[in-house]
Amino acid sequence: MALRVAVQMDPMESINIAGDSSFAIMLAAQARGAQLWHYDVRTLAYDTGNGALTAHAAPVTVQRVEGDHYTMGEHRRIDLAKDIDVIFMRQDPPFDLGYISAALMLDRLKGTTLVTNDPREVINAPEKMFVLDYAKFMPPTLIARELSDVRAFMETHGAVVVKPLHGNGGKAIFKVDADGTNISALFEMFNQTWPEPHMIQPFLPEVSEGDKRIVLIDGEFAGAINRKPGEGEFRSNLAQGGYAEAADLTAREEEICAAMGPELKKRGLLFVGIDVIGGKWLTEINVTSPTGIVAIDKFNGTDTAGKILDAVEARL
Repeated sequence: MALRVAVQMDPMESINIAGDSSFAIMLAAQARGAQLWHYDVRTLAYDTGNGALTAHAAPVTVQRVEGDHYTMGEHRRIDLAKDIDVIFMRQDPPFDLGYISAALMLDRLKGTTLVTNDPREVINAPEKMFVLDYAKFMPPTLIARELSDVRAFMETHGAVVVKPLHGNGGKAIFKVDADGTNISALFEMFNQTWPEPHMIQPFLPEVSEGDKRIVLIDGEFAGAINRKPGEGEFRSNLAQGGYAEAADLTAREEEICAAMGPELKKRGLLFVGIDVIGGKWLTEINVTSPTGIVAIDKFNGTDTAGKILDAVEARL
């Protein structure tokens, strides 16, 4: 029987098929004969009367043709426990109350439909908080809201990078020079914009050598790319103008993967992307909607989407 796959993701018309990991997974699943469904997370509904979790979904077929990359059938409400075998939770962050609420709803499917990554564990593993479990591999890091704490950190470490704790895609990341110019204004803006504390780390000159995205599938290393900043940027995210190149792992990166692999597998975090700067500094563990597999496969001639589906089928 063909696998019934639902993808909870952003609108199909908005994706960049040249680099979108969700689209790559859909293509790979379709090639294996899977029946694909697409739905918007905002259409999830749970009814206590019958215990059904449903979504307003449409059957979809995909093809790697720019401007004509999908065909969608008629939307209807489907029962995610009865009509679907596996759900890929792939909508973009922010990791906010809407994201958390949807994950808690999907967690009610446990024992019926496989959801990947495991929604309860996604809640338990925000990218910039889960990474603190592996602090020995991280650069010095401060999580704080108080300006006095940040100034004290800068006295020790000099220039810093300030990030929203639940940000994504390299957005709203600021470098502050060692003299602290504008740090007070920056923190006024951060504290007015986000209720949570913020992440502060020393600026690592090694970022010019690249920020490596390493993908682990069910706890095992599956591939990597090195992302370098574009002209006039210190951020290396591909979404912020960075560019990718082929990459192997350093001994330190192999140690990092070995340290966290068993825990990722145990938690049901099947598709994870970790970020390592300069071959040694772990900065994030991305579990919400990791990316990078298209570039990895382009450079390495691999089939990372296929490995993800292999892991899904093994769990089913």
